[in-house]
Amino acid sequence: MRIALAQVSSGLDPAANLTLVGEWTARAAVAGADLVVFPEATMKAFGHSLRGVAEELDGPWARQVAAYADRADIVVMAGMFTPGEPEPSGPEGPSRNAGRARVRNTLLVTGRGIHDGYDKVHLFDAFGFRESRTVAPGEAPCLVSVPSRDGGGALVGLSICYDVRFPALYTALAAAGATVHVVPASWQDGPGKLEQWRLACRARALDTTSWVLACGQAVPAGATPGVSTGAPTGVGHSMVVDPSGEVIAELGATADLLVVEIDPDRALRARTELPVLANRVIDLPRVRRLA
Repeated sequence: MRIALAQVSSGLDPAANLTLVGEWTARAAVAGADLVVFPEATMKAFGHSLRGVAEELDGPWARQVAAYADRADIVVMAGMFTPGEPEPSGPEGPSRNAGRARVRNTLLVTGRGIHDGYDKVHLFDAFGFRESRTVAPGEAPCLVSVPSRDGGGALVGLSICYDVRFPALYTALAAAGATVHVVPASWQDGPGKLEQWRLACRARALDTTSWVLACGQAVPAGATPGVSTGAPTGVGHSMVVDPSGEVIAELGATADLLVVEIDPDRALRARTELPVLANRVIDLPRVRRLA
């Protein structure tokens, strides 16, 4: 199965970003890819207001992505924003944002008879950024069967960016049959953040003996790699990690297309050699303190 990671740098204009999706989808199809993954927030870059940007999955932005996918006969995964619920009042009463409309951080999956989406479960309330202020959380993990041209394909677990720091999500997806995980991201840069990105992606592959396809936003023009912009705008370094946790291909900081051939069945073979999913204790007893 041939996959492509489209490491782009999205901007403020959803229409311009849509054109970007069309161009890079066509490039991935020419390279023979069955699946092309775009970063989180492909629809509109973080660091700017998301008010008014959200559309349903049957709205014009997602439908145009679907048209690109159908034209190229490829499955496209791209980060967008869909309507979400307002921020609720907390235990201490309403916040200044209570009742304000929020979006959902959604991974659109479209092409080859598929048109659906996964809403990010774990929101990035960390490193001084509070995603939950403008984004409502998703409710459930999601899998999708991605067909390949040779009649095969893969059962793919869906996740977005900050999700990668939560191993239980990936274990649940792998236990449900996923042999491949996708991680579209708009990773916040800063000291040590690139190393954390690499480590988390490799760890999730090793935790679940699965492929990890991690596609991040490129470092924006004018930004200095390793220095935070104050918002999660990307570190680049999209990568493919095999079921043993080895990075088999990785991009640099700038916009680029990575095309790699993977064998989803290799995950099944790895699970025979290293049966961490089968050996795990699912219902651990209550923690006992010794002293």
